[in-house]
Amino acid sequence: MSDSAVFVALPNRGLLKIAGPDAHTYLQGLVSQDVKRVTADRALYSAFLTPQGKYLYDFFVFEMDGALMLDCEADRRSDFFKRLSMYKLRSDVTLSDVSDDYQVYGVLAPMGFSERGAAKALGTGTGVVYADPRLLDMGCRAVLAQGDTTPLESASLSAGTFDDYEHQRITLGLADGSRDMGVDKALLLEFGFEELDGVSFSKGCFMGQELTARTRYRGLVKKRLLPVKIDGPAPAPGTVFEIDGREAGEMKTSVGDVGLALIRIDKLGDKLGEDVSYTCADATLHPNVPSWVVFQKQEDK
Repeated sequence: MSDSAVFVALPNRGLLKIAGPDAHTYLQGLVSQDVKRVTADRALYSAFLTPQGKYLYDFFVFEMDGALMLDCEADRRSDFFKRLSMYKLRSDVTLSDVSDDYQVYGVLAPMGFSERGAAKALGTGTGVVYADPRLLDMGCRAVLAQGDTTPLESASLSAGTFDDYEHQRITLGLADGSRDMGVDKALLLEFGFEELDGVSFSKGCFMGQELTARTRYRGLVKKRLLPVKIDGPAPAPGTVFEIDGREAGEMKTSVGDVGLALIRIDKLGDKLGEDVSYTCADATLHPNVPSWVVFQKQEDK
């Protein structure tokens, strides 16, 4: 975790609001997490998939002033809103985009939380702060009324840069939406959704549940997103690298000398404990396996 207690405005995030008595029930059958677990004291990480089980959107979901709030990608929130609206049917819910009313911040400090996803309200209309539901080492997220950083400054936090946030995220091996996960292509378990508590295998049916469960129980995860140390100029996202003439992985986002790469597990194999490296464009990539990553065992396949 960063030694600096800083907060970082995340302009790449938007907010959708789901209000009404059916809010939890309506979302429950659509997304990967068990929305019934969301309370005023608990935030979750989740995803919305295609019926075929491929990634479409990921988001954080929390309660604020009695409504469900979805912290999602700003540039794709209109598409997400339309998709959610398609499934409203007779549910007693109201969907709205409240991105102009609030700002999302990444906070590289625990802010007193000792459990991921733990949340607290800051007052009606003021905002919410919660421990990152994926990893405690990612600190917290704060959703505050536009222009009001008082709750952060009063916690002895100082303003940081977006690169500060990116370095923390990438070093921990965490994907950032469609920047790292291919839309209508990626499988959740390739990106650690099980370990990061972003999918429930006990809640019952949700859209894309069949493929997600089959991928898990049949040991079909063939790739994993991993952080890499970059020696040389950072390859552009999407750059493919090979071993012995066969594709071994694909570069994703980076900042400075660290990045993320989606790497074929069979190109790691028993080399996980060795000094593995890959040539990618004009750089050399050295993968690292974060302590939270769990690979499927060979005997499970």
